[in-house]
Amino acid sequence: MSASTAVSTALHTDRYELTMLGAALRDGTATRRCVFELFGRRLPGGRRFGVVAGTGRLLSLLREFRFGDDELRFLKDQKVVDADTLTYLENYRFTGSIVGYREGEIYFPGSPIMTVEGTFAEAVVLETLALSVLNHDSAIATAAARMSIAAGDRPLAEMGSRRAGEESAVAAARAAYIAGFTATSNLEAGRRWGVPTMGTAAHAWTLLHDSEEDAFRSQIDALGSGTTLLVDTYDIREGVETAVRVAGTSLGGVRIDSGDLPTVAASVRAHLDELGATQTNITVTSDLDEFAIAALAASPVDSYGVGTSLVTGSGTPTAGMVYKLVARQDSTGAWVSVAKASTEKSSKGGRKAAFRTLKDGTATQELVSVSDGFEQLSTAAQHPGARALQVTLVAKGDFDNAAEGSAGVESARSHHARVRDELPVRSLALSRSDPAIPTVYVDAAR
Repeated sequence: MSASTAVSTALHTDRYELTMLGAALRDGTATRRCVFELFGRRLPGGRRFGVVAGTGRLLSLLREFRFGDDELRFLKDQKVVDADTLTYLENYRFTGSIVGYREGEIYFPGSPIMTVEGTFAEAVVLETLALSVLNHDSAIATAAARMSIAAGDRPLAEMGSRRAGEESAVAAARAAYIAGFTATSNLEAGRRWGVPTMGTAAHAWTLLHDSEEDAFRSQIDALGSGTTLLVDTYDIREGVETAVRVAGTSLGGVRIDSGDLPTVAASVRAHLDELGATQTNITVTSDLDEFAIAALAASPVDSYGVGTSLVTGSGTPTAGMVYKLVARQDSTGAWVSVAKASTEKSSKGGRKAAFRTLKDGTATQELVSVSDGFEQLSTAAQHPGARALQVTLVAKGDFDNAAEGSAGVESARSHHARVRDELPVRSLALSRSDPAIPTVYVDAAR
């Protein structure tokens, strides 16, 4: 059995994927060429659009999808699969192809966000890993985009690490940055993904010292007058006065983490101005979500820090995507479209190409070309005014690393900013509604 030098992701999967694989190896269907599609049937929570996130993370994880000694020993000891399946897994390498929406792209119900083509054996085992990454990251990115829209030009910082699992926290910071946040408090997200980090002090810092003034003086001594002082540990008005007295009118900022934020922010702004600290910024935190941020639009707030709501998807912790077989070869080698017909859980068979139609730069439709017989799929040239949405991520086992690492994060962030500008005005509202544009299926032969 082979040994892996990297941390394997192969057991980040569900048991039934390997039992299906074992059965397929026994009956000879494991080598049939198949097309799996990852998509969402609907947008959870009445959202008007979704944001694709997690693609770069997933590709990096798929590189390490190897069954080494430890993984194979576990499967053998637990009698998950038989000896022939263990032999297959020992030599597993994904040699298929993956096309998908660019990370940061907007998506809608039915969008073919990711299409995986390969043998049944090599493609079926990727289901759980693909869904766990894209469902989580896309839910966070969608929530982050809504918060970014509500915030307008005011910067947003992600600070929800203490409200999520340790690895989920890092992924959430990454997804939020792609969708419009400007920084994170999570240092691992900064190290691993290049997300800018921020942070100064918590209430514990003030409580540590004999007085609020002592705490502020020490922080200023360490970080300079441009730092942000947390002024609500005791009395906010006294905290503001102390902050300006210690730092002077060049104080960089104050943070408010409690109270009726619109009222408190207005009072703090007026007090700062009275004291001559007219350029001191106000940051608010305290359980914000997109609705609270929107309610502060008219308040004298300069930036926001968002925690719990963001890392839990603001009430929608998963994007609800599924991974379904949509086409396969039959025993003669001919391609057959397949689809699930269950009530309210149906899928649409066939390989798909996706385009976004635009009018005067504004999105009007999600146009999905479907090939039932696997003839040549239509191209953007056949749909004037449309933008092709899919790119090649893996070609016959060769991974394109452009979406990975910190460079991939920056690319996704830039792409998201561009494509969000294509959305119609109605998509920017926060209320529950139908998707901002319809998804329209067309026959590829047209």
